[in-house]
Amino acid sequence: MSGPASRMLRLLSILQAQRWMSGPDLAERLEVSPRTLRRDVDRLRELGYPVHAATGAGGGYRLEAGTAMPPLLLDDDEAVAIAVGLRTAAGGTVVGMEEASLRALAKLEQVLPSRLRRRVNALQTYTVALTAPGPTVDADVLVAIVHSCRDNEGIRFDYRRRDGEERSRHVEPHRLVSARQRWYLVAWDVDRDDWRTFRVDRLDRPRSTGVRFEPRVLPAADAAAFVAQAIASIPSRHQVVVTLHAPLGVMAEQRWTSSAALEAVDEHRCRLRTGADSLEWFALSLGLLGVDFEVHEPAELVDHVRTLAGRFHRSTEQTSRGTVTTA
Repeated sequence: MSGPASRMLRLLSILQAQRWMSGPDLAERLEVSPRTLRRDVDRLRELGYPVHAATGAGGGYRLEAGTAMPPLLLDDDEAVAIAVGLRTAAGGTVVGMEEASLRALAKLEQVLPSRLRRRVNALQTYTVALTAPGPTVDADVLVAIVHSCRDNEGIRFDYRRRDGEERSRHVEPHRLVSARQRWYLVAWDVDRDDWRTFRVDRLDRPRSTGVRFEPRVLPAADAAAFVAQAIASIPSRHQVVVTLHAPLGVMAEQRWTSSAALEAVDEHRCRLRTGADSLEWFALSLGLLGVDFEVHEPAELVDHVRTLAGRFHRSTEQTSRGTVTTA
C-alpha cells in the first residue's frame, strides 16, 4: 500500500481532474478503506485545500476554490514543466504576465531540490526559442474570454477589422488558440450566424452577456485546425507568377504555402502561382530555391530581384578587394 504522502498526492490529483466523485469510487481508485479516505481528506483540509463532502445517496467529494493559495503538491516532471513555462512566460506576448511570472519563478526555485534546479537550468541554457516581435494582449482579456468559454456564456466586445473599421460583436466563445505569435478566439458570431476567428490583440472590452448557450459543433477537427484554415484563407497583398527552371516533380517537394499552385510548362520547367505579402522577402526566397527562374508578375517583384542581384554582385566585388560591405 502506498504511503500517506504519495496517497494524498494521488487523491488531490483525482479531485482536481474530477468536479465530483463519490466516496466509494474514490476509495476504490485509491485502494483504501472509507475510513482511510476520510482521514486523508481531513489532512488535505489541514493543508488548506477546501474539500467539500456531502452525505446521502448522492454524496461524494469535490475540491472547491478557497480563500487562500494552499501549498502545491507537484511531482518532479510537473515542477520542471511549471518552472520552464514560467521562464518562457516572463518574455511572452501577454501584457502584465512578465513580472508575475518572475515572482512565481523565484518562489518556486527556492523550494526546488537541487537535482530539479539543475534540470530546469539545463533546459533553459541549451534551448533557444526563435521568436519574432508580435502584438501583445492583456492577460485580463484572455482570462475573461477563457471564463466565458468554460461557462458557455456569451460575450460582447469591440473589434477592429483588418481595414481599421471598428464594430461591436456578439459571440458564443469556443476556444482560444495561440498561433504565429498571436492569440485567436474561435467563436460563433451570433449576428452573422456563422463561425469566425478574431485576433485578440484587436479585441477590446470583452464583457459577459449573462446568457448561457448550448455549445455548437465546430466544422473542423479542432480549434487549432479551424484557425489554420482561417489564416490560410486570408488573401495575400500580391499575386505572383514565376517560371522555375526545374521539373514539376522536383519543385513539388519544396514546402509551399496552401495557396501555392504548380503546373508543368515542359519536362524541364514549371510555373508557380502563389500569393505574397512581402515581395522583398519572396525575392530572397526565390534565390534560395537553388534553380534559375523568370518572374512574370508583378512588375514590383522584378525590381526587388534586380535590387537584390545588384547588392549581392557589389558584395562580391568588394570581397575581391579584401573588404566586405553591404549596400
